[in-house]
Amino acid sequence: MKEDLRKFHEFGSVTERSFTAVPELKLEIETFTNEFWTSAQRACHSLHEISYRACFKPQLPAFFIRRLTRRGDVVYDPFMGRGTTPLEAALSGRVPAGCDVNPLSTFLLAPRLAPPSPRELEERLRALDLTWNNALPEELLVFYHEETLRELCALREYFRSHSLDGTDAWLRMVALNRLTGHSTGFFSVYTLPPNQAVSVDSQRKINEKRRQTPPRRDVKAILLKKSRALLKDCTAADLKRLGKLSRAWILTGSADRTPQIPDNAVSLVVTSPPFLDIVDYRQDNWLRSWFAGIDPDAVPVTMERTLSGWKKAMGAVFHELARIVKPGGHVAFEVGEVRRGSVRLEEHAVPCGAEAGFVPELILINRQRFTKTANCWGVSNNTGGTNTNRIVLFRRD
Repeated sequence: MKEDLRKFHEFGSVTERSFTAVPELKLEIETFTNEFWTSAQRACHSLHEISYRACFKPQLPAFFIRRLTRRGDVVYDPFMGRGTTPLEAALSGRVPAGCDVNPLSTFLLAPRLAPPSPRELEERLRALDLTWNNALPEELLVFYHEETLRELCALREYFRSHSLDGTDAWLRMVALNRLTGHSTGFFSVYTLPPNQAVSVDSQRKINEKRRQTPPRRDVKAILLKKSRALLKDCTAADLKRLGKLSRAWILTGSADRTPQIPDNAVSLVVTSPPFLDIVDYRQDNWLRSWFAGIDPDAVPVTMERTLSGWKKAMGAVFHELARIVKPGGHVAFEVGEVRRGSVRLEEHAVPCGAEAGFVPELILINRQRFTKTANCWGVSNNTGGTNTNRIVLFRRD
């Protein structure tokens, strides 16, 4: 793979080659910097278009899946978030595997591994009764028109009180993605992008500043429109491939304890763990948790504030990965620069993997000129947003 990276110039730039020092191990690791995949938005299969905070582009796992696996190999992400790695694996003819401590991740991924047909969705939506005459959670009226909120409460109760089939699970997944956003394609009034729900007080201030009130939204129409967008790229071959998934491990739990996955089963891991305490996943997902019936305080999300705590947590995950990754398999471990660039987590990830028995082969830095995060927050490139993917590639001997 090193030779491939040295010669890589698909987007017009020559790869820069350097070495990253890891004083803790007295190592220097060959490091390759370039734009290795496109920075264009939505340059991926439409099934990926589900928002989640701090998720990486599907092009990242695709880069490693193409180079390090064959059809039928197991590709795994122990911190799967919205499920980018396992979904890309499934679309590529690999066996998807993923784990996340938050059950919300399974709600977002599993339906996209078995998409229903548009006709099934239309029939189910026509049959749904979204009448709600019970009390409303009035604090949510800062986000929603009263009639929209009534429909959402009815839909929420339907999902909570029924045994969901694949079509229901798909509609719940789409609803979770449409709860809040900044266009007419969402149930809410204008607010932050859908991967980050603001608090009720913050939304009240946004409404006052913009002199806005929540408009009436057609819940069924939005669900159908987003469903069609997600299914837009699904060919007959895609649906056949996904429909023939004979096995997949989609787990809810801690990444350092996955007894459901056999020893030496995984060919490739592509993952991105929490970057210390940079992202508050509980707060960002509080509204999705309400809709899905999840108690966010009961979800033990990794929020390590210190490097020593982070390394201890990652070390435990690497030891579990050493059990399930087969000899000759790889781990692509994506981290970022945090604390305004003063902490480069790749330098701290290397000892965690090495101590568990993995060999650090190289560091790949995907450098790009634009990120949506930087744009939406109005900050300059490489100041307030994470504008590089920094990936340590490990090999299990």
